[in-house]
Amino acid sequence: MALLCGGGYAEYVAVPEELLMPVPRHLTLSQAAAIPEAWLTAFQLLALVAQVKEGEVVLAHAGASGVGTAAVQLVRLFGAVPVVTAGSPEKLKMAEELGAAAGFNYKEENFAQAVHDFTGGRGADVILDCIGGCNWEQNVSCLATDGRWVLYGTMGGRVVEGDLLGKLLSKRGHLLSSLLRSRSLQYKADLVRAFSHRVLPHFSDQAVSLRPVIDSTFNLEDIAEAHRHMEANKNMGKIIINVTPQKQETQC
Repeated sequence: MALLCGGGYAEYVAVPEELLMPVPRHLTLSQAAAIPEAWLTAFQLLALVAQVKEGEVVLAHAGASGVGTAAVQLVRLFGAVPVVTAGSPEKLKMAEELGAAAGFNYKEENFAQAVHDFTGGRGADVILDCIGGCNWEQNVSCLATDGRWVLYGTMGGRVVEGDLLGKLLSKRGHLLSSLLRSRSLQYKADLVRAFSHRVLPHFSDQAVSLRPVIDSTFNLEDIAEAHRHMEANKNMGKIIINVTPQKQETQC
């Protein structure tokens, strides 16, 4: 399996050898396909950008997404405490089954108040935010003093109106941002190496086991249906595309 620079809807791809990783034992190729982009994104945000420490509280928005389900498990692996937001009871239940200590339905409650209640008023040490604009006030409100707010998407808008800087300054908050695809080959190679060393061995059948979450699988000819499923925000975990005729898979 490999971290791609795009162009993944193909039977064969060419990638630099530094971006290759072995498929973990006990995983099928479909399960392995769900790892590289989502898990390396989550690992980069947590380990390199936010530098999560043991015992910290990490709030991950979209907790049932591909990156979200990876983040919940990685936060646990790093000895920190994951909490999530999601838009349905089913998605919150999945995140909690993966290890989230608490989940908040952003459609039904003020997640900032819920985070304050959960942390005894201290707030989240780290926020992983793929939403952006529409959540900024609640994010700042529930960010702990000296906390790190990591922006990696703007699904909820790019425009912020209000006293963001003043409120962030009052908390001595750190607003960080990161993308993966635009990074240099050397950065990605170092990331793959660190992930392979620190995380990949835990995709096993041992006591501390990580697992990629697969929502559904579509054949390539049904790619439009797969995109409609994703655009409707129905998926929990990754959507897998089979680019060759369906074959019975075996574990590696």
